[in-house]
Amino acid sequence: MNFTDDELLNFDAHGAAPLPAAVTEGFVENDGARIWHAVYGSGPAVILLHGGLGNAGNWGHQVPALVQAGRTVVVIDSRGHGRSTRDAGPFGYERMADDVLAVMDHLGLTKAALVGWSDGACTALILADKYPQRVSGVFFFACNMDPSGTLEFKPTPLTDRCFSRHKKDYEAMSATPDDFSTLVADVGRMMQSEPNYTAGQLRGIRVPVAVVIGEQDEFIRQDHADYLALSIPGAELAVLPRIGHFAPLQRPVQFNREVRRFLDRIG
Repeated sequence: MNFTDDELLNFDAHGAAPLPAAVTEGFVENDGARIWHAVYGSGPAVILLHGGLGNAGNWGHQVPALVQAGRTVVVIDSRGHGRSTRDAGPFGYERMADDVLAVMDHLGLTKAALVGWSDGACTALILADKYPQRVSGVFFFACNMDPSGTLEFKPTPLTDRCFSRHKKDYEAMSATPDDFSTLVADVGRMMQSEPNYTAGQLRGIRVPVAVVIGEQDEFIRQDHADYLALSIPGAELAVLPRIGHFAPLQRPVQFNREVRRFLDRIG
């Protein structure tokens, strides 16, 4: 069924599609935090990294499709998000990248493809830069790699609905359910100061990368996606028509098709 939720009405009311039963799930202790993760399916590994303020359950439309395509799928709650805890230190994309590496080590994954959405895409590209031997490719969706890449935020009913669902999920999942406002403030501070990749650093990335953006993205400049694709050697650019920052929830069939095409290309 070609499910759509363009206005995120279903997401606000019910959340994403529920995740299936996991092969295994649990926590990994790393750098002052307990990082929740779950594993589904079998085959070449792909790790899904969600956006800021969200959680791994936001990938409910993607996990079954990728399992059906013959992949081992790993989802992770970023530190301080969902079921994962945090310490008193600041958020940082490099810390989150180290958390992903800790999960990979715990699961015995020597290498995986990464699908990153928004903040998760920052984390994925940092992993590709610093640990290319562990990354077979990055599907980089709806993200910037320096401050010039963002648009001025203008709240809309759609972004309000997304924020509402994130708050409800946090209160239901987190070990600190009353701290959502703290999470919002601390993630906001991270986004204002990170990441700060230069063109020279981008040119040093040596893994396959797909830079993907919705035609109507509410947060990321279209010309920044062009810049990233031109700066990262061999990167491909894909623009998803008639959709914005929340494509995995709004148009999952369309989004999943792009992810599978990239994964098939890199093997």
